[in-house]
Amino acid sequence: MKDRERTDFCTICRKNTGYTLKKRNIKKVIREKEYIFNITVAICNECGEEINIKGLIDKNIQEVDKQYREYEDIVSIEDIKKLMKIYNLGKAPLSLALGFGEITITRYLLGQIPSKEYSDIIRKALSSPTYMKKKLNENKDKIAPTAFKKSMEIINKLEDLFSISGEMVSVISYIFKKLEEVTPLMLQKLLYFVQGISCVLNKKPMFTEDCQAWVHGPVYPDVYELFRDFKYNPIEDVRFAIFDKAEEHLSKEERIVIDLVIDTFGVYGGKILEKITHSEIPWKSARKGYEDNIPSNEIISIESIKLYYLRQNEIYDFSSEEGLRKYIKNILNN
Repeated sequence: MKDRERTDFCTICRKNTGYTLKKRNIKKVIREKEYIFNITVAICNECGEEINIKGLIDKNIQEVDKQYREYEDIVSIEDIKKLMKIYNLGKAPLSLALGFGEITITRYLLGQIPSKEYSDIIRKALSSPTYMKKKLNENKDKIAPTAFKKSMEIINKLEDLFSISGEMVSVISYIFKKLEEVTPLMLQKLLYFVQGISCVLNKKPMFTEDCQAWVHGPVYPDVYELFRDFKYNPIEDVRFAIFDKAEEHLSKEERIVIDLVIDTFGVYGGKILEKITHSEIPWKSARKGYEDNIPSNEIISIESIKLYYLRQNEIYDFSSEEGLRKYIKNILNN
C-alpha cells in the first residue's frame, strides 16, 4: 500500500499541495553571538517554497533550543527532570538544595536557559552523589527535614556506586541501554562473560574488578551490593538514571565485545547463564573443596578467565555470534 502524501495549504500555489520535510541551516544571533542551527522545514512539492504547517514552529523552537544548549554545553530540561527523579526532590526543594532561588528550577523547566554557572552545578549534582550531598548539607536549613532525609538516604546508596570502576559503570550502563529487562543475577553473569570475551578479542580485561565464586556462579561483590534489593526481579529504579550516558566512554572495540555478549548470552535468563558458568573451569576450579550450597568468597582470577576463554576461542571463534552460539549450545546440551 502506497503511503498517503502529506498535504497542506501552500500560499504560493494558493491550494493544498503535497510537501516534503527536509533539513536546512539557519543563522541566528543570540547575545551578540552568531550560531548555525539545523531545523526542519516543509517544502512544497510543486513550487519548491516553504510551507507553514501545524506544529512546525514549535518543533523548530525545540530544535534550536537543543542545539543551542549543545553549543554552549548547557544542561537540558530532561537532565533537570532526571535530577529531580534521582533525588526525589520537587522543583522548589531542588532549587533551594542547589543554592538557587526558590523558583529557579521552575523557570528552567518552562524553557528558560540556565547560566553556564548554574548549568555546571546541575550537571555536577547529576553526575556526583558526593557533590549533591555537599550542596544538600550547605543548604539544609532551607528545605523541609523530610525532603532532606529522603534525599540523603538516596545519596548514601548512590555513593556505593562509586566504589565500582568507571569501566565497570560504563559496561553496566551499556547493558541497561541495550536490554529492556536485566535482573541482578543476569547482570552478574553478563559482566563475567564480557570480561572473558574482552580478554580474547581485545587482549585485555574490560575492567579491573575480580569476581568471586559464589554458590550461584561468578559474582562481583560491589555490584551485588548495589542491586541486592531487587533480588530476582528486573532492576528498575530512577536512582540508576545516574548510569545514563556513562556508556559514551566505551571505545568501538569495547562496544563490539559487549554487543556480542548481549546478542548471544543476553538472550537467556539469569538461571541459564548461571548454569553455563557452572560448567566452566574458572568457577569450578575456584569452588574446589566446597559443597554445592556452601558460600565462598574465593577469587576467580582474571588470568584464569583469560586462559579459559582463549582456549575455547581456538575451538569456537568468539569473534562472531555464530561461534559464541555454538559454544553456548554445546555447554547447555552436555
